[in-house]
Amino acid sequence: MKRFALTSLSLAMLGAAGAAQAQSSVTLYGVVDAGLGYVSNANQASDSLWGMINGNLSGSRWGLKGTEDLGGGLKAIFQLENGFDPGTGQLNQGGREFGRQAYVGLSGDQWGTVTLGRQYDPSVDMVQGLTADNNWGGIFATPGDIDNYDNSLRTSNTVKYVSPNYAGFQVEGLYGFSNLAGATGQGQTWSGAATYNNGPLGLAASYLYTNNPSANRATGWNSPSSDSLFNSPVNIGYQTAHSIGIARAAASYAFGPATFGASYSFSQYKSDGNSTFQSQEKFNTANAFVNWQLSPAILLGLGYTYMKADGDTSAHYNQVSIGADYSLSKRTDLYAIGAWQKASGTQKNADGVTTSDAQASIGSYGFSSGADHQEMVIVGIRHKF
Repeated sequence: MKRFALTSLSLAMLGAAGAAQAQSSVTLYGVVDAGLGYVSNANQASDSLWGMINGNLSGSRWGLKGTEDLGGGLKAIFQLENGFDPGTGQLNQGGREFGRQAYVGLSGDQWGTVTLGRQYDPSVDMVQGLTADNNWGGIFATPGDIDNYDNSLRTSNTVKYVSPNYAGFQVEGLYGFSNLAGATGQGQTWSGAATYNNGPLGLAASYLYTNNPSANRATGWNSPSSDSLFNSPVNIGYQTAHSIGIARAAASYAFGPATFGASYSFSQYKSDGNSTFQSQEKFNTANAFVNWQLSPAILLGLGYTYMKADGDTSAHYNQVSIGADYSLSKRTDLYAIGAWQKASGTQKNADGVTTSDAQASIGSYGFSSGADHQEMVIVGIRHKF
């Protein structure tokens, strides 16, 4: 018995020594972003709204991420990220505990990174950082966020690969499984992107495809591998789409205190026999912005978005956005942001059959205006930890 005890103790000590040699870390982090705002024409009755509008520059969140050094340049990695509304304490992303991200994987210095779980798609990882959304969030986003400019859509049941960085060039690919027995192709999502960053210049392009299973199509978007993009009157008439394809490209250039950027997207909503609309709708969107670092503590931004629908409607949208951010410290800042949008032409209604005059809906906020114009102003505070 005594010999067995000594042997067990020796094995335990060896295990502890091995654990100590393996470099590992776990980090708790988060963001809390809350603001007070005004929105004109904030509902179908064209009433104005005064109140709390949260998650403006950054979605409020807390998370855990960690790494373990496995040796030879190989690491095990994980990330769990929760999204919440600081005004009510409620969970975002459909009430999921870790609705923003939840994945585990391996990362190698030579071959790249493979992860499995709920993750951002490559267009978010590689294109979004070159757009105004990187600094100013949803108020600079495409009307209705119909092209996932502000990351309204996240992907589940996915495997993702990210290449190493080769002199500024990097590629990424993702596949989301439907997890439907006998119907692998129904409800799948796939995406790919490439980016090049060298000094002041950044370039990126991506494509995202996702489809909706035939079952329960009449109730709207029910893909098991991707979230819904149908959060506003801009595209709600296409919530029974068979598939969505989104191509995006962006470029940015930093010149002294100024950063100039432009992006383009082509979004296509396709129908089939189970859709309530019987055609296809296309959205062409162009965005441009300039940021000016007025001082180390003050950042100013100006953006413009033009979007045109093409298919069974004739909607046009013009949106101008502005922003000012003042850093009190590296972790806390105050901001003021605003936007004006004008809509014209026709829009498909929620039934997918009838049309009506186009309604303004700024960025990714989803306020369903009963008018063809909308204004929004928000002042807030953001703290990172």
